[in-house]
Amino acid sequence: MNPSSFARYALVIMAGTGLLAGCGGNGGSSLAPTGISSASRDAAHITKALMVNGVLITAAHPAQFRQPPVPPDKKHHHHKKKPDQYITDFNDSNAFEFNYPKGDSSIGSIANLTNAQGECTKNGKKTFWVAATGSKVIDEFNVGRSTPISTLSVASAGEPAGCAVDPTTGNLAATIINNGEVVVFANASGSGTTYPSGLSEAFFATYDKDGNLFVDGLNSAGVGLVELTKGGSSFQNISLGNSIEFPGNVQWDGTYVTVNDQDAHDIYQYTVSGTTATLKGTVSLSGSSDCDQTWIAKGVVYCPDAGAANGKVYKYPAGGSPIATLTATFSEPIGAVQVTK
Repeated sequence: MNPSSFARYALVIMAGTGLLAGCGGNGGSSLAPTGISSASRDAAHITKALMVNGVLITAAHPAQFRQPPVPPDKKHHHHKKKPDQYITDFNDSNAFEFNYPKGDSSIGSIANLTNAQGECTKNGKKTFWVAATGSKVIDEFNVGRSTPISTLSVASAGEPAGCAVDPTTGNLAATIINNGEVVVFANASGSGTTYPSGLSEAFFATYDKDGNLFVDGLNSAGVGLVELTKGGSSFQNISLGNSIEFPGNVQWDGTYVTVNDQDAHDIYQYTVSGTTATLKGTVSLSGSSDCDQTWIAKGVVYCPDAGAANGKVYKYPAGGSPIATLTATFSEPIGAVQVTK
């Protein structure tokens, strides 16, 4: 997005569902476990994601703090035709499939996604991508299928945490958690072009409708948001008008770019002028423990809650309390996506 056009767009920065902090049944520790205030965290916790068995993870709370799964809510099954949702599980290397609001329990799964974290799709249709952090690949799947139809390797760059697909070109951007780089694959194929983002750890990414790329993550100062304008060659910093405790998903919702805050349990909405983001609204995810890579769909937002080991559904942009809980044999749910067949 060029500086002259910033005023026409709003960036909703949901701070706090980051893929980078460790929720770890594999032995990870937490950035800020539930019940510990941000003021009590030491400085290292805001500048470094957690490592689980040598793999960086974007969730802010470890699995040992998670709450028992909440029984599914059976009241929200009134719609006829709905897409499917996929929620990744870092610890068990799975992606669980759902068909909410038809049902609240998993209807299938994809295995062998080593340390699966962030997900993405182009226009929410037919196929989706999963970042398998442990194997340093981004796998593409058809809805309802469990075998990849294509695979992109980022092994030369590092460990992928998240991805985003440009609706204007089909290009795919993969964020690299261990060094802050971003790899862009033209038309989601080939070997990709690597860009330094200026972040020390890149978590999640989104393209807006014009093909401008936004990435959040951590840097030496704390939480950062950066932008690569369409056709640009380098990222620029976006100054935030409020404090974000720990970054989560960043997503274009059709009007705004959103960043979720895993520790504050809020999604922040911004307008951006030049390189400055001004806070315009806050969407509360009340009752959540650690929403990592949230996913905004029509009228709802999905929260893979790493702290509670379930998936919560909230109204969007109303927020408030969950309207449903998605259940599976979760250990550490991290990423979410919704795709239509």
